[in-house]
Amino acid sequence: MKLPEEGMLLRIFAGENDTFQGKAVYEQIVLKARQLNLAGATVLKGLMGFGANSRMHTAKLLRLSEDLPVVIEIVDTEEKINMLFPFLDEVVKEGLITLEKVRIIKYRYSEK
Repeated sequence: MKLPEEGMLLRIFAGENDTFQGKAVYEQIVLKARQLNLAGATVLKGLMGFGANSRMHTAKLLRLSEDLPVVIEIVDTEEKINMLFPFLDEVVKEGLITLEKVRIIKYRYSEK
């Protein structure tokens, strides 16, 4: 897949315990992005954060997880990113979604 030099970065901020139809929201989003043939998606797990309700989510020494924050990042063309919005509207009940222009330097894969 060839991406143009100008693209869009979509970020979805959610909690790792957020679910939709029995699966983690982040997993549902990545699977949908793949189904729509988007360039790729990455899920990042945060160590600490808070959202609109100001409730702190943190990883403590004695607790492995307390609904830690996750960020799903997807980069593609604006047209392709827009295809995901109806699904996000259905799936993301809490959280934050941002969109920004990015300059794509390189997008390659190994043929191995």
